[in-house]
Amino acid sequence: MTPKPHAQRADGHAGARLDRRVALVTGGDSGIGRAVAIAFAREGANVAIVYLDEHDDARETVRLVEGHGRECLAIAGDVGNETFCGAVVGQVVQRFGRLDVLVNNAAEQHPQDDLSRISAEQLERTFRTNVFGAFFMCKAALPHLPAGASIINTTSVTAYRGSGHLLDYASTKGALVAFTRSLSQALSDRRIRVNAVAPGPIWTPLIASTFPPEEVQTFGSDTPLGRAGEPDEVAPSFVFLASEDASYMTGQVLHPNGGEIVNG
Repeated sequence: MTPKPHAQRADGHAGARLDRRVALVTGGDSGIGRAVAIAFAREGANVAIVYLDEHDDARETVRLVEGHGRECLAIAGDVGNETFCGAVVGQVVQRFGRLDVLVNNAAEQHPQDDLSRISAEQLERTFRTNVFGAFFMCKAALPHLPAGASIINTTSVTAYRGSGHLLDYASTKGALVAFTRSLSQALSDRRIRVNAVAPGPIWTPLIASTFPPEEVQTFGSDTPLGRAGEPDEVAPSFVFLASEDASYMTGQVLHPNGGEIVNG
């Protein structure tokens, strides 16, 4: 064949898929965000994490990232504030000189069994963190992202199957799926890939802090694999999408969810 298909990357190095890259992970103090930051560091990236106010958790993430010989910058603040998001990107570029990967992972949820109990304040707060934050971070990052850069949004299985007690949260995650697909089209000519990961039930501090004890005890047991997933079982999806291994993927969603078929 002329030209011949590429079966092996000339620049491929095992364990260094993100070598010399700089990644920014929101919600990086714990849970999935922490696991992603660590996984990126293992693949050679320097990492910046954004978190709200969990300073001890953030310091632990920094320690774990630096344990892999990479640098880690931790920045506290609210991603729902556009001015803050601009300042974050400015700090990252000033510290590392570039930005190659943006992970919009920060999120909050507030279970309510009745729609009438979801106040306007809760609705706006959930959307501001989960959706507005992603918009603001992308807007701030775009002037600095080179061709070949990657944006990854954390959506959720609830975007596909719904959730009767997480109405506002599930709605934000559905919005992120549409945002991912739309932004991927808007940025295709710049060769910036935009994808998402839709985790199923994953054992994170968010679960223990928002659900009653009886639900926490059985969390994830209704999946085909019969258990909740761990953050480090989700992180490889982010590494794949951030790396050149996913160079022909944009506008897509990966589903590490314990086997639930969501047709997404």
